[in-house]
Amino acid sequence: MVSDVHGNAEALARAGDGADALVVLGDLIDFVDYHDHSRGILGRVFGPEKVGVFAELRRGTRRADTASYIRSLWDGLANARSVVEEAVLEQYHALFGAMSAPTYATPGNVDSPQLWPRFARDGVHVLDGEAVEIGGLKFGFAGGGLMLPGHVRNPNAPWHPYLRTEQDMASALEGMGAVDVLCTHIPPLVPELTYDVVARRPEWGSRAALDKIVGESPRWSVFGHVHQPLARRVRIGYTECINVGHFQRSGKPHVLNW
Repeated sequence: MVSDVHGNAEALARAGDGADALVVLGDLIDFVDYHDHSRGILGRVFGPEKVGVFAELRRGTRRADTASYIRSLWDGLANARSVVEEAVLEQYHALFGAMSAPTYATPGNVDSPQLWPRFARDGVHVLDGEAVEIGGLKFGFAGGGLMLPGHVRNPNAPWHPYLRTEQDMASALEGMGAVDVLCTHIPPLVPELTYDVVARRPEWGSRAALDKIVGESPRWSVFGHVHQPLARRVRIGYTECINVGHFQRSGKPHVLNW
């Protein structure tokens, strides 16, 4: 199991070695590389200095200033949307090509799920709001991040993250029925799982995912999204909740045995 791949196709090609299946929990795209500002889509398009400014703003609490700055960068390009789509497609060709069969993948918030069907192939399954049997257990998949309250999508933005309302997330989780393994990109809404100790702030977790865990008691809840969580594992009743790790940096999959 891997999450938050963020462009690491080389390690992804080895992630399924020796496993019966590879589960990918989203964030394939390397959009902003906070460790190397010359990499990622923003680094490629705008250069490391401007990415450095964006990263510093992103670490703060002034969301309006962050949004204004990134908007000013995109406004300086005549064909921003086509530039971004070309870069996203280039990464997806490498990343989906690196996936071993069988792979079961759901998108993260740093993904363009509308493009994923063209990369699905024999043995590479794209799942969102669906369940599938793997090794005798029922795995349910629900991707994306959560939309902030009051969020208004800019129709002119060159790229949109995959965000859904909590109500939409709840519908996806309900539609898959009871599962043995709950696979989401974002964690359930548990403080120890949502707090990032490096960014020093909580990320968004799903109340609907937490409700499903409490109400249905799957054996495992697996997810990513929070790169440096306060706790990687928390048990909620019968369910072990596991952050499978920041794969871009570690290059190591989480192994689930049963």
